[in-house]
Amino acid sequence: MSAEKLAFLQNFYTDVTLYMLPDPQAQSVSEPAPQPAPVAQPAPPAPVEPPAPAPAKVVREVVVPSRSYSHPSAGLERLASGFNAPALAPVSPVEQAPAPVAAQAPVPAPAPSVPPVMLTPFTTLGDNAQGVILLFRLPPEQFAKLHRNVFLNKMLQALGLVMADVVLVNVESHLPVALVNLRRELAATHIVAFGKNLLDATIRNTQIYEPVQFPSLGLSYLASATVDLVEYDVSLKKRLWPGLQAMFLG
Repeated sequence: MSAEKLAFLQNFYTDVTLYMLPDPQAQSVSEPAPQPAPVAQPAPPAPVEPPAPAPAKVVREVVVPSRSYSHPSAGLERLASGFNAPALAPVSPVEQAPAPVAAQAPVPAPAPSVPPVMLTPFTTLGDNAQGVILLFRLPPEQFAKLHRNVFLNKMLQALGLVMADVVLVNVESHLPVALVNLRRELAATHIVAFGKNLLDATIRNTQIYEPVQFPSLGLSYLASATVDLVEYDVSLKKRLWPGLQAMFLG
């Protein structure tokens, strides 16, 4: 709407204020355009040090031999040349010399087994002038006093002997003594054994109170009960005396 038309209407409509829109073109001419605010310039970046160069990698070049297949008969020719080549002599394995065998010390032959009765120890008491042996198995302290035994002294006196004419032998083992060991040390011609299993040569072929002769050995043997039993038993003395008479006085 123009200004003239507006003024006309203003006059026409008394006491009424009419609003007139501003003209954009006039406003754009009259008012200066706003200036843009200055933009702050960013600070220059700090200098960055370049990174240290990485160690160079050594690249080994692998050369692969090229194979040419332009002449397919080349393989046959090489194969034929292999058949025509002279054969190589087989290489014999190196013969190893046998390892020397260490000389072994000679193993001693085992000692022959010895019967246990050959190792039975025994002790003696008295002389052996007449070759008479009285055989016992007693504790050592009891055997040491045996030469003063009243019963033995009376028995020898009845046979016309004394304690000095005989030797007392004590077997120090539950095994019998070997006759060969006994005769090696004593010249035994008459043996009276007071106890069982005292002499190895007479275990299976003798009876108590019955004298036995060994003509090949020149030996007489008589077995009796132990001395402590015979000494206090009259019946045993009566059984022993006939055997003594047959061996010494017969």
